[in-house]
Amino acid sequence: MGSIHMHKMIGKITLSLGRQVSSVARGATQVRRLLHGGYVRIHPSVQEALVEGRPVVALESTIITHGMAYPLNLSMAREVEEIVRTNGAVPATVGILRGQIHVGLTDEELEFLASSKNAVKVSRRDFPFVLSQGLSGGTTVSGTMIVAHKAGIPVFVTGGIGGVHRHGENTLDVSADLTELGRTPVAVVSAGAKSILDIGRTLEYLETQGVCVAAFGESREFPAFFSRQSGFQAPYHVQDEEEAAKLIDSALGLGLSSGVLIAVPCPQERAAQGQAIEEAIQQALSQARSKGITGKDVTPFLLQKLTELTDGKSLDSNLALIQNNARVGSCIAVALSKLQKARRKRSQRGQKDMTAPQPVVIGGINVDFIAKAQNPEILGGGQTNAGRVRRAFGGVGRNLADCLSRLGQAPLLLSAVGKDEHLESVLHYCHHMVSQFKENLCQAPLVCIDGNVPLSTIQYVCQLAREHQLAVCYEPTDENKASKPFLSDSWKALTYISPNLQELRAINRTLGNPVPAELPSRLEDVVQAAVALACPLLAHLQCVVVTLGAHGVLLCGRSLGGSISLHPGAHKQAAAARLCAAHYPAIPVSREEIVNVSGAGDSLMAGILAGVLAKHDTGTCVRMGLLAASLSLRSYEPISPDISTSSVSQEQVKSRSWPEAKVWKMD
Repeated sequence: MGSIHMHKMIGKITLSLGRQVSSVARGATQVRRLLHGGYVRIHPSVQEALVEGRPVVALESTIITHGMAYPLNLSMAREVEEIVRTNGAVPATVGILRGQIHVGLTDEELEFLASSKNAVKVSRRDFPFVLSQGLSGGTTVSGTMIVAHKAGIPVFVTGGIGGVHRHGENTLDVSADLTELGRTPVAVVSAGAKSILDIGRTLEYLETQGVCVAAFGESREFPAFFSRQSGFQAPYHVQDEEEAAKLIDSALGLGLSSGVLIAVPCPQERAAQGQAIEEAIQQALSQARSKGITGKDVTPFLLQKLTELTDGKSLDSNLALIQNNARVGSCIAVALSKLQKARRKRSQRGQKDMTAPQPVVIGGINVDFIAKAQNPEILGGGQTNAGRVRRAFGGVGRNLADCLSRLGQAPLLLSAVGKDEHLESVLHYCHHMVSQFKENLCQAPLVCIDGNVPLSTIQYVCQLAREHQLAVCYEPTDENKASKPFLSDSWKALTYISPNLQELRAINRTLGNPVPAELPSRLEDVVQAAVALACPLLAHLQCVVVTLGAHGVLLCGRSLGGSISLHPGAHKQAAAARLCAAHYPAIPVSREEIVNVSGAGDSLMAGILAGVLAKHDTGTCVRMGLLAASLSLRSYEPISPDISTSSVSQEQVKSRSWPEAKVWKMD
C-alpha cells in the first residue's frame, strides 16, 4: 500500500528543478495549448496516448464526407480505425463538427459526418470560414496535416494525395496537399497520388517543395492509387516499417518544415489493371469537362464516375488500398514511437551521467495570510482596527526546498497542491525552484520529508532508504505529526531528524520511552532533557538535530575526531565512537529585528543540509544553518530572499567570530 499511495502523491507533483523538457512533456504541453484555443476538441483516448507518448495515427475525413456513399463510408471508417487499433496505435480521425475541430471521433460523430448532406470539404483556406460559421466538414489531406501537426501527431494515413491535375500546366489546378507537404512536418502514408492526376508533374512539384518521397516495399515504382504502377520512379524507397520510421525520425529530428510522403502500393491481389483504369479516367475527364466541373469538385466526380465505369472494381481497389495503408501506417507509427522512446532513454541516461543527482524534498506548500494591527491597542465594540494583511508562502517542505535552492543545491520538490486561485501565485513565487523531474528518489544524495506527508508515503520512502542506502532527513513539522515514522520500524531507516524539544518528547512517548511531564526552560536543563530524549534514538539514527529557538541548536550523535559527524554512513563505520552532544548558540537577533519566526527552523536545517551536501565539516554546516536562520528571522517571508550562496557560505562562516560549541558526553 505504501508504494500505491506514493505514486498517487507523485501524480500530484508540481515543482522540481532542472532545465531539460522531455518530448513527452512537450507533447502534453502541445495538447494543452491546442485545447486552450477553443476551436479544438481532442478525444480523451487520443489525448491520453499523446501525453503518454504512445503511437497515434491521424486519419482524414474527406474520404468519409466526399469519397464514398453512405453507409459504405461509415463501415469503411470503422474498419480503418479498427485496423489502426489492431496494429498497436490509437486512431485519431480528424473532422469538423458544428464549427469545432475534432481530433478523434466517437462512433456517433463518425455517423454524423458519414450521413451529413451538407458537409464542407475543408482544406487550409477553408478553416476560418467553416469554423466561424459553425459548419461541419471533412478535412482533406492538407487540412488533416495542419491539425495533426498542431496536435503533435507525426503520422497520418490517407488513401491518396491530391496533386497536379491533368493539363495543370494550363489551368494551374494544383492541389493544396502538395504545398502543405512542403510546409508541414507530418509523414503522410498514402497509395501515392490519385491516378486521375498528372503523376509526373506531381512528383516534380513535390521535389520543388522539398518533400522527401519514398516508395514502400520492394520496388521504387511510384504507385498511382488504384494501380501499383504509374510509369514513374520515386526518388527513394524504404523496405519496411522500421526503415520508414527511421526516415521519418530523421526528417523530424532535423527540424525541417516539410513533410514526408511514404507511397504504399495497393495490394497485388486487389490492384486494378492500369490500362482499364486509364481508359475509364479519360472517359470520366471528358464528362467532367463537358459538364463544366472544376476545382475541388473534380476529384469526387471523377472517383464516382470511375466506380460506375469499372463496375465497382475501382471502389474495391480503393477500399483495399485504404485498409492496407492503415495497416502499414500504424506499423510505421509504432516503430517510430519505439525509436523516439529509445532516444529519450539514451538522453536521460546521458543526463544522469553528466548531472549530479539532486536532493529530494517531499512535503507541504502553504499559502499563509498574516494580519498585523497598526496600533498596539485593539479597539473593541465593533470598531475598525487599521492594519496590514500580507500573503506569504510557507510549508515545511517548500521552505526547505526554497532555502536549499537559494544555497545552490537545486532540490527536487514533490508536493500536492490544490486547484484553486492560489496555485498560480505559488508557482510564480517558486519559479526559481521549478523545472523538470530529472532524478528519482533512489539516486538522490539526500531525501528530506516532512510531517505533512501521508504516513504511507513516509513508510514507502523509508523502505527505499533501506533498499538503496539513502540518506533521509525527517522534519517533524509539529508535535502532533512528529511521531508518524515512529508508529512502526520505518524510523530506523532515517538518517537525521530535526525536532524541537516538544516534538522530541512526543516521539519518545510514541516509542514507549520515559518522558518528562514538564519541559524545562533554563538552557542547562533543556540540554539535559534533550540529551536524555535523543539518546535512545541514536541506536539507529546518525544524528538528532534538536532546534532550541533562541538558545540555538543541539547536535546529538557520534563524535569522530573531536566533532559529531553529519556525513551519511559515518556512524556505521565508527561503532566505537562515543555518543556526544554539542550545543551551538544562536546568532543574536533583537526582538525589534524579528519579523517572522515561521521559517527560521526550516532555514536552520536547510543551511545545515546544504553544508552536508557540499561536504563541509560539522562546525561549518551548523553555522551555515545559523546564518540562514538569522536572515529569515528578519524577513517578512518564511525564507529570506537574502539567503544565497554568498550570504550563507563557508567563506561567510570563516569571516565571522563564533562562540565555541560546548560538548557533553552522552554515554
